[in-house]
Amino acid sequence: MIYRVGTLVFGAFAVLSAGGVALGAELVMYEQAGCHWCAQWNKDIGPVYPKTAEGKQAPLRRVDIHAPVPSGLEFIKVERFTPTFVLIEGNEEIGRIRGYPGDEFFWFLLGELVAQLPQGS
Repeated sequence: MIYRVGTLVFGAFAVLSAGGVALGAELVMYEQAGCHWCAQWNKDIGPVYPKTAEGKQAPLRRVDIHAPVPSGLEFIKVERFTPTFVLIEGNEEIGRIRGYPGDEFFWFLLGELVAQLPQGS
């Protein structure tokens, strides 16, 4: 959603980047083709995630573990276990969830991670 005030344009939600460093929180999902648990997460959580408070506070960024590391994410230790969810704020890892433990436990673990974000993120 975009708001215009005079000649200024404000995004209702935006993750800005400066020099490849994300300025807002993001949930980075490391995945790979053929991953059963990635597919299960996509079915259970994927459609609703962007609509939730967590999804608005930390938008999802998908990364294929076999692709080159995207610019700005070099500081994250990449694992070969998928899915792995890494909550980041700026250039710092807040925490991670290894695997998909089912929808209820995923939301619980994610809630604990999001609670560690600095206020205002």
